[in-house]
Amino acid sequence: MRAAVLRIVPREQPDDETAELIHRLGNGDDGALREVYRRHHERVRLFANRLVNDVAAAEDLVHDVFVALPRAIRRFRREVPLRQFLVGMAVNHARHHVRAAVRRRRAQESLARQPLPPTATPDLLVEKEELGRALIAALDRLPLDQRVAFVLCEVEERTSRDAARIVGIKDENMRGRLRRARQTLRGFLADWQAEEQT
Repeated sequence: MRAAVLRIVPREQPDDETAELIHRLGNGDDGALREVYRRHHERVRLFANRLVNDVAAAEDLVHDVFVALPRAIRRFRREVPLRQFLVGMAVNHARHHVRAAVRRRRAQESLARQPLPPTATPDLLVEKEELGRALIAALDRLPLDQRVAFVLCEVEERTSRDAARIVGIKDENMRGRLRRARQTLRGFLADWQAEEQT
């Protein structure tokens, strides 16, 4: 039981140093922005990469979050950790990046449907890679709110309550989005498996 609590709540604790950093950031201190970036950019990048599944788009998303942070910090509420606030910002900035990633993936899928060169054989197509592509394509087809719910709760293993707090909605709404995401993904993958077997 204790291990589960430690896993679910690996949150930073508010302290005087963080409060001072936030105050400096609100006053436009570039040094404070660099320090927040140093402390939190890896976590934001990991979340962004899980959400858009594209390294370049994730980098763009992280950049957007930290560029917007000096203005957005005015909305920061002390009862949530700064890292959680930054992930929430990433969710808010994700719409454009998700659409761009979907377009790129569709182009890649179109190329993948082209005939294989004569030297390639079907044996080179590993089933695990095909399933991975199917999962990515299925995630791309989810509405953004369901995709965010799935990544936060299933991929990052956050509780629905934590995920709801990050996004700024009620816990029951987050659980509903997650339930719909799971149902939709199951349907997409069932269709994919049926196509593979024909």
